[in-house]
Amino acid sequence: MTKPTILSVDDDPEVLASIFRDLRSRYGRDYRVMRASSGAQALEVLAELALRARPVALIATDQRMPGMSGTEMLTQARRHAPDAKFVLLTAYADKDAAIQAINDVGLDYYLLKPWDPPADRLYPVIDDLLGDWRQAHPQDTGELRVVGHRWSKRSHEVKTFLTRNHVLYQWLEIDRDDEARRLSELADAGPEDLPLVLVPDREPLRAPSNLDLASALGLRTRAEQPLYDLCIVGGGPAGLAAAVYGASEGLRTVVIEREAPGGQAGQSASIQNYLGFPKGLSGADLAHRAAAQAERFGVEMLLARDVVGLETRGPVRAVRFDDSGDLEARAVVVASGVSYRRLEGPGLEELAGQGVYYGSSASEASQCQDDDVYVVGGANSAGQAALNFASHAKRVVMVVRGTALEDTMSMYLVAQIAATDNIEVRLRSSVVAARGAGHLSSITLCTQGAPPEEVATNWLFVYIGASPRTDWLGSSVVRDPRGFVLTGPDLLAASATTPWPLARAPYALETSVPGVFAAGDVRLDSMKRVASAVGEGAMAIHLVHRYLATA
Repeated sequence: MTKPTILSVDDDPEVLASIFRDLRSRYGRDYRVMRASSGAQALEVLAELALRARPVALIATDQRMPGMSGTEMLTQARRHAPDAKFVLLTAYADKDAAIQAINDVGLDYYLLKPWDPPADRLYPVIDDLLGDWRQAHPQDTGELRVVGHRWSKRSHEVKTFLTRNHVLYQWLEIDRDDEARRLSELADAGPEDLPLVLVPDREPLRAPSNLDLASALGLRTRAEQPLYDLCIVGGGPAGLAAAVYGASEGLRTVVIEREAPGGQAGQSASIQNYLGFPKGLSGADLAHRAAAQAERFGVEMLLARDVVGLETRGPVRAVRFDDSGDLEARAVVVASGVSYRRLEGPGLEELAGQGVYYGSSASEASQCQDDDVYVVGGANSAGQAALNFASHAKRVVMVVRGTALEDTMSMYLVAQIAATDNIEVRLRSSVVAARGAGHLSSITLCTQGAPPEEVATNWLFVYIGASPRTDWLGSSVVRDPRGFVLTGPDLLAASATTPWPLARAPYALETSVPGVFAAGDVRLDSMKRVASAVGEGAMAIHLVHRYLATA
């Protein structure tokens, strides 16, 4: 791959020479570092790079330049370098312009001058941005190949598992790709064997389960110890926060995640209201960072394992796996999260995974290029998805049961949706049926006060309701009628039916089983926000320490 370009722009010769020197000394081995002395010259350089198909990774520009400001240049630069990271170099007096540029031009970061010493004030920022760019632009798609059918439910599940676990792969569609058919014939694979996953130096995997796939890829699926201080069930924001705080404070910690780190939040295309990230970040990026941080502290992350039971065994708690194995720990944090509620109506269940999808990863938007996409739901997850799909689809239609988006969605998302020309919002509406032979071809919409309407589409993404993943807890852990876990004060209020067994009161996040705590969306009346889930995960560790000190 041609070296990606880093472009520095400043009209002050001394400042330009300084930033060019700093960038080249740090990144010159892996990047082509260039410079321009004006906004106009920078646009000429970028146009030439675009003509030569040379990738641009990052543009660092001064704000105050004669003739064309930095933000004006970046606005035009997006045409030539649509995926580049943007950094604005600015004086304190221009801070307002820099903050406005986050929304106007997609600014990734602004640095106040001077940035000396660069090792402390420049390189950490640039390292982080270039790392994100590299992750989104791998030099190749990896040696792993997946042969399958576009509308196969299991093919979709395999691709989702690989994407969410940051495993690079090449997708070969059996109906459209000669190479896919050739590989299928070589492997003597029939329709029941698809998707066919070809891992280098291994026998082909035929319609593998997530556990088989994880094992073949060398992902950790088995516990290394017989007993842990802390077992966390669920690797979403609450679970990952608990893992980071637990392991960093000396607890032998294991996380069990049935799919991939990040949970439901990991599928979000853009979380823009999370503290400390002015431009926002994707759920996949947040999950990747958090998982790496947890593993740095020694957390064991078991993937593709489904927990089906919880037992009390004297002073320890045990979780049982679906393959009859188990794992013991002195304390457990339940952070298994929620799943999207299923739509009911003719054809909807039959076409699940074949055009009807519950949630989505950010990368799926590119598959909907120039198509009509329907998004069901009116909360933040639906709004984030609609905006992501709108960058690729011809039209995105949001189907919302309520009377106003403002009732259930953050205002920053409402404003962005209103400003996006190819997003249409249909209020007081619902999807009641789906049709298709082998894959979705149309859905039936019902809007209050109007007759049912059948519309053609291959894509329906659902983000409604919250069904907690708590069936595995059994009868010993008290839950409300919808399945959400009762903790602390709520648990005491329900003590008439299930008495609390200890003399002390339950801790704030403790369930009806002492030593078993709940954090995040799975808990009754939680806020259903990433930041609150992270806070509860951290808080749970404080309570785990109190429990272990007296157990």
